[in-house]
Amino acid sequence: MIYEFVLPDLGEGITEGEIRKWLVKEGDAVQEHQDILELETDKAIVEIPSPKQGTVLQINKDEGEVVNVGEVLLKIELRGKEEGVESEAGERGESVSVVGTLPEEGEMLAMPAVRALAKKLGVSLKNIHGSGPAGSITRDDVTEASEKAKRIIAAPSFEKESSKGLSDRIPMKGIRRTIAKNLILSQRTTAFVTGMDEADITELWDIRQREKQPLIERDVHLTFLPFFIKAVQHALVDHPLLNASVDEEKEEIIVKKYYSMGIAVDTAEGLMVPVIRDVDKKSILDLAKEIQELSRKARERKIKPDEMKGSTFTITNYGHFGGLFATPIINYPDVAILGTGRISEKPWVKNGQIVIRRILPLSLTFDHRVTDGVDSARFLSRVIRYLEDPALLFIEST
Repeated sequence: MIYEFVLPDLGEGITEGEIRKWLVKEGDAVQEHQDILELETDKAIVEIPSPKQGTVLQINKDEGEVVNVGEVLLKIELRGKEEGVESEAGERGESVSVVGTLPEEGEMLAMPAVRALAKKLGVSLKNIHGSGPAGSITRDDVTEASEKAKRIIAAPSFEKESSKGLSDRIPMKGIRRTIAKNLILSQRTTAFVTGMDEADITELWDIRQREKQPLIERDVHLTFLPFFIKAVQHALVDHPLLNASVDEEKEEIIVKKYYSMGIAVDTAEGLMVPVIRDVDKKSILDLAKEIQELSRKARERKIKPDEMKGSTFTITNYGHFGGLFATPIINYPDVAILGTGRISEKPWVKNGQIVIRRILPLSLTFDHRVTDGVDSARFLSRVIRYLEDPALLFIEST
């Protein structure tokens, strides 16, 4: 019996994924629950197990190909079963069965006349997803594949210089494809405005410098980010409209009474945003440890999907890479994002005197549908107050 394994519903609203790597090949024996491929979704990389025991008869999708939920990934010849075909859909009540001789190992399901036509037209059966019973390839499938190949050959070249080595085409896939989709969604659905200001964080700088080395000895890397997160959370208590989302269908603003911070992490494959939950219940040291662990998991692509959802506000620290001000794009469905720039020494007026201080540039992008410029400016001023006088982070209870 042949079993067609389709991409299952992975939950979390995931409708598609990119095949990152096959862990088996045609002809391999597989056990039930054995991991057979790595799939990259818009959340993370997940390993998909085999639901059946048997031999891999046919792999239907190539590495790098995007597949939708419900599409056939591969066919497995089940052990100890009668000849025929069983599909994932069949288990849900739509049984598909074809009795006959199974194809040889690695061979496509197609009638002799269809194979002859494919040979005549120069079409490889291996690249065709059959539309016939049990995934068998029909004459129409072969003809369509041939016409598609002709269209590709006849298509005009928009990058003539590419053949001369003057340009490259890079597929927009994986994390980069997901980033593009999410950012466009954010830009289309929000009325975004960015306000900018600066904070004198000299005292905070001194605190970090003093505590950094003792914490390194405890295997904790203390950055400024835990302080930024705590300052934002404190300010959100007084400005709850920035800790919200919008129900587009009901035209309602959903104000969150909890604080989950998304932190933008740069990885080799693009930006990822792990989420730190219950920020109001955690200390600076707790946040430092969690940031360190989540960042590691994100860079190693070992982070779980549920660790990258549910943010109520996001912080992006592009200053680590040299930037000053920016217009950060809101991490949908949040309604605000704070960008922190490069800390630099600048002449600053303090108590009527010009002194050299450590200055942090700040950029706040917010959804103007949810709140106004006055509220966002007051929020940013509140954040600055906590950063300039970090003792307040420990004095105030919320």
